[in-house]
Amino acid sequence: MKYIVAVDIGTSSTKAIAFDLFGKSLVEYRVTYPIISSGPTYCEQEPECLFDAVVTCITQVCLLMKQRFSVTSLLGVSFSSAMHGLIVVDQKGTPLTNCIIWADTRSEPFAADLKASSIGHDIYMNTGTPIHAMSPLCKIGWMQVHMKDTFDSAHKFISIKEYVFFKLFGQYVIDFSIASATGLLETRTQRWYAPALEVAGISPEQLSTLVPITHILHGLVPYYADLMQIDDNVPFIVGGSDGCLANLGAGAVTAGLASVTIGTSGAIRLVSEEPSTDPKGRIFSYVISPEIFVLGGAVNNGGNILQWFQNGFISDNEQPLNITIPLLTAEASTISAGSEGLIFLPYLAGERAPYWDAKAKGVFFGIQMHHRKAHFIRAIMEGIIFGMYSIGKALEETVGAIDLLLASGGFARSGVWIQMLSDIFNKKVCVKRTVESSAMGAAIVGMEALRLIDGFKLWDESDFPIAEFYPDQDRHRIYMENFIVFERLYIKLKDEF
Repeated sequence: MKYIVAVDIGTSSTKAIAFDLFGKSLVEYRVTYPIISSGPTYCEQEPECLFDAVVTCITQVCLLMKQRFSVTSLLGVSFSSAMHGLIVVDQKGTPLTNCIIWADTRSEPFAADLKASSIGHDIYMNTGTPIHAMSPLCKIGWMQVHMKDTFDSAHKFISIKEYVFFKLFGQYVIDFSIASATGLLETRTQRWYAPALEVAGISPEQLSTLVPITHILHGLVPYYADLMQIDDNVPFIVGGSDGCLANLGAGAVTAGLASVTIGTSGAIRLVSEEPSTDPKGRIFSYVISPEIFVLGGAVNNGGNILQWFQNGFISDNEQPLNITIPLLTAEASTISAGSEGLIFLPYLAGERAPYWDAKAKGVFFGIQMHHRKAHFIRAIMEGIIFGMYSIGKALEETVGAIDLLLASGGFARSGVWIQMLSDIFNKKVCVKRTVESSAMGAAIVGMEALRLIDGFKLWDESDFPIAEFYPDQDRHRIYMENFIVFERLYIKLKDEF
């Protein structure tokens, strides 16, 4: 059995999935890890913890393959990773900080000042990364003042995927898709953008070498080859960001097809042959390859809010999150569309698109005596989709019409949530068998890099839509009445946040 391992380094877990050459998922292994919050706006993860998770996942998925098939051949290992993470390392590659992840908003004052300036607007228009505390640009700029000793000691500013490759191969490389989410890369030329580097106070030498997502690394450090029980000549493909690869994995690679993903956070994205920025600054423009760009927006608040609700308001003796989320969504299905007037602003972790407001807060509005737990669950789910719908509207204004939604991520397992998506957007939604679209995208990139396929398309008949959802006009009308209030609430409360 010939196979490729796709490694997806996410916010709450790392998973490795073995795919055959037709894109069929064979086995999977996952390791979870915590987010470290030493302050209200701090969100970090320990680099070595994430690195160990990567090694463990590769080891275990290859072991499972050997147990399942009598003869196996590992053709390569390809990667997907969350965006916007930042680790500062010294000359030996030792981390001077934890991995400061996308949800960390400590640099919000720096981001607000930069966003209000003309240079900030210029940086957004050229890099395609909205000015926000999530971006490494703002994190590094904030460090200049608030972590000066660390900043002055920095040899490199890198992401978690770069840290993994340095440990495994002794090289600092960064793919264009991760780089294009830093706020430091000029999207059209795919080179480091000098004005952004000047604002950050760093030089190009303090960043990794830019490579395409199909770049192959050879010469795995023998210690880790032995640890993972694989040959040290197995090619490792650098791969890309989870957001960009989700479009490849979902098959959303032509005009009018939008990929919608909700896991811990969420995003909606379209592909384009040209980079495109929004004068209102609502969307991002990232790079897959010199010919393919991903336009869209991400929200900070997705499945993490259901986890928050479960942890804070459901008794400890109930089952773990991966079991209770279906139970929560089933309970929400007992309530009619619109949650009987209960509206939720889902900004518990601030917000990215379309407002890029790290100070935004969560709000339940319209609470009355008849509202019960199920109303709150449904309002949470509706509020998350309303946030995605706001981005969808901005995309259609900027890029063009969305004809079809392709759903993936954890929420794609919930028919209740997908029907809600269809009703709110008033569009058809398709769900594929492989809901882990970022890992699937990494596998596709790996196959393209190894010349097993031609282009970033892999058609497997078994991966055609397993479910299709169509909008209900009566529910859409109710949702739009609530959505108007949803948008007005943010505008009215923005200054109070």
